[in-house]
Amino acid sequence: MGRRKRNIGVRRAMSRRRRNLLAVVVIVLLALLGMMDRRFGGGLRQSISHWGGDWDEYSKYHNRSFPVVHVVDGDTLDLGIPDGTHPTTRVRLLGIDTPEKRIGDTPAAYYGPEATEYTTGIALGREVTVLLDTIGDVRDKYGRLLAYIRLPDGSILSEQLIGNGYGYADLRFRHSHFDAYVALQQRAMDSKAGLWSKVRRDQLPPWLQRERPDLLKKVR
Repeated sequence: MGRRKRNIGVRRAMSRRRRNLLAVVVIVLLALLGMMDRRFGGGLRQSISHWGGDWDEYSKYHNRSFPVVHVVDGDTLDLGIPDGTHPTTRVRLLGIDTPEKRIGDTPAAYYGPEATEYTTGIALGREVTVLLDTIGDVRDKYGRLLAYIRLPDGSILSEQLIGNGYGYADLRFRHSHFDAYVALQQRAMDSKAGLWSKVRRDQLPPWLQRERPDLLKKVR
């Protein structure tokens, strides 16, 4: 009887120690999460919340590198990684809209061929890194992946296009670098870079005329 009581006492003591240890681990983890959350300004909560339903996309593409195998136009390209039944993944660049190239009988928009040629020259055949955003959707209504593309030299393709006057900062959809891209476009306009050198009012895309009617005063 005495031995049984001692064994029961030992088991209870071990159980209490395990519970105490678990409580300490939980407290430490909560403290670490709190520190990380403060360190990243709430970004941790935002990322966990945003990627909850799109974790497969995030783990497959974010911060991973793939070759550019085809350039559709200035703001759209294909990466050499399968996407569902497709042999490649089509990416629509975030934060920018470039003029359209010629499609069938529809003529190219002003500076459309130049934008396509620019993206082809700096991206085609190169290993680039995909950066997904924590604002907005992961894909557009056509199923294209929405992403920033980091070039081998560390620059961001969307920023290169806007800064050099090959496209417009897209004001229709919010993203993490919205204000920075608007400022980048303003600098391109002020320096008359690329299309801003000779673009006419009627050559601006309809959405831009609608979103920024003040731009009409700054172009011919």
